[in-house]
Amino acid sequence: MPLVKPRPARPMPIRMTPLIDVVFILLVFFMVTSYLLPTGYLELENDTAEGRGGDGEPLPQLQLQADGQLQWDSQDWSLAEVTERLASQGQQEVRLATDGDVPLDQFTRTLSTLDSAGIKAHWKRTAPDSPTTQQP
Repeated sequence: MPLVKPRPARPMPIRMTPLIDVVFILLVFFMVTSYLLPTGYLELENDTAEGRGGDGEPLPQLQLQADGQLQWDSQDWSLAEVTERLASQGQQEVRLATDGDVPLDQFTRTLSTLDSAGIKAHWKRTAPDSPTTQQP
């Protein structure tokens, strides 16, 4: 009587479930340990020098605030109002500055709305106010 069973003649199949589990664990590990760039270092194309458009006219300066309002010509506007007014004036480019505490979803919503209206935004992020630089 043999003590060891003979091996089958056909090759044993490779089980995929443990391999998928290992790949998933590695994926989660690398996602958790990877370093993500802060949005302050986001590189966007900005080919206008000194805030001027291609025709030499100054570009409209918009300031995106944390509450979602856009400041333009010292007035607060909603995104829809600004987009409509810029489109009616035939503007194709604007300079968009953001406060330091603007949420990323608000920023991307503003960029995509301007882009869908055919308006190219050149972005400049302003640094958040620090306690040492605030004036009393």
